[in-house]
Amino acid sequence: MQDKIIEYFILLTKIPHCSQEADRLLEFLETFAKERGYSVEIDETKNILIKKGKPKLALQAHYDMVCIGEITDIKTYIKNGWMCAKDSSLGADNGIAIAMMMVLMDRGEELEFLFTSDEEIGLVGASDLSFKLDSSYMLNLDSEDEAEVYIGCAGGADLIASKTFEKCEPLDYFYRVSVTDLAGGHSGIDIDKGIPNAIKILAHYLKDREVLISSFEGGKRRNSIPANAYATVSSKNRLESSDMVEVTALDKCYTVYQSREFLNLLNSFEDGIEHFNQELNIPDTSINLAIVSFKEGTAVIESSARAMSDEGLKAICQKNKNLAIANGFKMDEEFKYPAWKPKKNEFTEMVNSSMIKVFGRSEYKAIHAGLECGVISEKYPNIKFASIGPTIVSPHSTHEKIKLDSIGKIFEVVEKIINKIK
Repeated sequence: MQDKIIEYFILLTKIPHCSQEADRLLEFLETFAKERGYSVEIDETKNILIKKGKPKLALQAHYDMVCIGEITDIKTYIKNGWMCAKDSSLGADNGIAIAMMMVLMDRGEELEFLFTSDEEIGLVGASDLSFKLDSSYMLNLDSEDEAEVYIGCAGGADLIASKTFEKCEPLDYFYRVSVTDLAGGHSGIDIDKGIPNAIKILAHYLKDREVLISSFEGGKRRNSIPANAYATVSSKNRLESSDMVEVTALDKCYTVYQSREFLNLLNSFEDGIEHFNQELNIPDTSINLAIVSFKEGTAVIESSARAMSDEGLKAICQKNKNLAIANGFKMDEEFKYPAWKPKKNEFTEMVNSSMIKVFGRSEYKAIHAGLECGVISEKYPNIKFASIGPTIVSPHSTHEKIKLDSIGKIFEVVEKIINKIK
């Protein structure tokens, strides 16, 4: 069965489904389900509910992906038991779950299949869910470690700081300053791995040099650690390349702006873990400096805050709002979603025992990232939730890969859960 799942997954990589650009996959899933005798509902946020019979169990995944690199033509390959993509993100997050659900639809299983939209840009679809669900249990398939059952996750919010700067006279030299091709990674599950942030490195390089900014850009997604950052600057003194920073002299003159507070904010920003949760052995609160744009004198700085409690999220958001305001920026908050507090019940025990039967081991976990369970459980308090998934490394980056033998085993766990609930 693993081969069929992989076949479907490779098919999915050929259907564009970047966040906010996944209509073709929506149409594909609608047709696929109807051809197999399932009813299909699609709401205004483009969530998809597929069902047959009188289901007691819902399987849930999101159908958008983080698109990094050469995404127009994803080329998959196998290396040492892992599936990877050449020069792009793979989309195993969450495409492999979709492929598993397609196999179950082939069988005609009486289940609810819930596909949510735009998870990767702030749990957008999950936040607007209003379907009537029949199920008593929901199994989210968006976790990324085999032999682990996730029963809690971080809440989060996106912070957007903005400010307009005045033009000024340029200095003596012009340069293009770049930090490129860093590892990148997920701003939740990878935030404790010491992955360098390209925006922070570039801002630090410019901090102690007398420069004025013409343009600055870095990062691609709010939930990704930035791998690249670029600035065009005017400098009083000559600049030279350093260990991670490449400097190129420019002949052309550019419009520049008074930008001291812009660099002050970037360098004052405490990117990474703020507090660590010793009980759960994961970060408790963190923030990722995700996207920066400085164009024609207007600066926009986007960051992603996470916390394992609603109180912690409120505190870290307020701290960074105060920092932005102190530097003359306006700060807005978007896409706030609640933490999912860890809790065991008969469903989590069922999932855990099924995991043990397949892997010989299992462990309850919480994750420092936003699983849709947190948002959906608030809307459907009578449903019991758990989250599992095959092992995926470095999601949201060109290094994303999925462990092949994990795919079939996790599918076997799903089958055991289905059979227990029937």
